[in-house]
Amino acid sequence: MEKAIKITKDGPYIVTGGIPIYEKRIVLRDGLYVWEDGRGLPQSDTYALCRCGRSDDAPFCDGRSHKRFKGQETADRRSYSERANRLEGAGVDLMDDVRCGKAMFCHRHGRSAWDMLKDSEDPEVRNEIIRAACECPAGRTVAVDKDGTVHEDVLEPSIYIVQDEDRGLSSGIYAMGGILILSADGEPYEVRNRVMLCRCGASRDKPFCDATHINSMFKDSRGGSLFKKR
Repeated sequence: MEKAIKITKDGPYIVTGGIPIYEKRIVLRDGLYVWEDGRGLPQSDTYALCRCGRSDDAPFCDGRSHKRFKGQETADRRSYSERANRLEGAGVDLMDDVRCGKAMFCHRHGRSAWDMLKDSEDPEVRNEIIRAACECPAGRTVAVDKDGTVHEDVLEPSIYIVQDEDRGLSSGIYAMGGILILSADGEPYEVRNRVMLCRCGASRDKPFCDATHINSMFKDSRGGSLFKKR
């Protein structure tokens, strides 16, 4: 069965193809945002993920909580290259489509990828920009050399259910490794290495995360225990 995420009309994401799923926390360690393991999640060839933000069995759909959910897809369906702007740096450029889940991996040691561009003739700074871009789960940023070489990590198809420990909130669904995403009308979105899908139900850029979960103080039904101080 093909590895894919099918969006259902006003309902859950249906994941097929045995894509492994993990819960991960975003944590700040020594000036860098990194992933740490959350609770274990059951694995299956096919499963349904909550899209409305109300499931009592989060991150999975409970089959009932989306009954009044309106999940119309509103995202721009043009390709990344059509939507993104190219921001020039001294040693490396940065593509940016502004589709952001505010996961903060674009910040390294207190500096953002955009701020570092002016100093990117320095090889160490250049490498920091590349890492910042490659680690953005939303796929907002892509580092590109002057000769057109695109920097992307090789990622195995996987899904992260994201918990934002620093903010004490539940974040989006990180789908990595070129997973096919099919809209409710059956049309495919551009296949990308990194995308963040909305799971709070309130994004204005559905199906993608636009960080509305921060303003709405979204916490899923089971992730809250992860925010207790350790």
